[in-house]
Amino acid sequence: MRQQVSEAELVALGQAMGRELAPGSVVWLEGELGAGKTTMVKALTRGLGVSGEATSPTYGLVHRYPGRRGPVFHVDCYRLTRPEEARDLDWEGLAQSDALLIEWPERAGPWILPATRRIRLDYADDPDQRWVEVTA
Repeated sequence: MRQQVSEAELVALGQAMGRELAPGSVVWLEGELGAGKTTMVKALTRGLGVSGEATSPTYGLVHRYPGRRGPVFHVDCYRLTRPEEARDLDWEGLAQSDALLIEWPERAGPWILPATRRIRLDYADDPDQRWVEVTA
């Protein structure tokens, strides 16, 4: 499903998806810098029952949030300069969460966990809109 959405629609979509994610879901968030990946993560975490605001883990790589069914992990691979750096992340432990949300998954190379859902965000001609494509 590919659709053009406003920021408010993107947030509503993310919250709805978060409420519907099955336990153990691995969600890849792909797209250019500034396309809305972190906005989508914030909405997904709200839908997953996280009470606080999710923030980008760009410098720490991983943030953990308490969700309604268990921990939700948010991994941002943007700062990885080589895929080998992803080897040191505890992927097996991260996979034991309620949901694992991964920004820039392509930078983790062969260590990345397979996605149960992929979300692709792209710029639209209208600067207040984004293209969003969700695949299972």
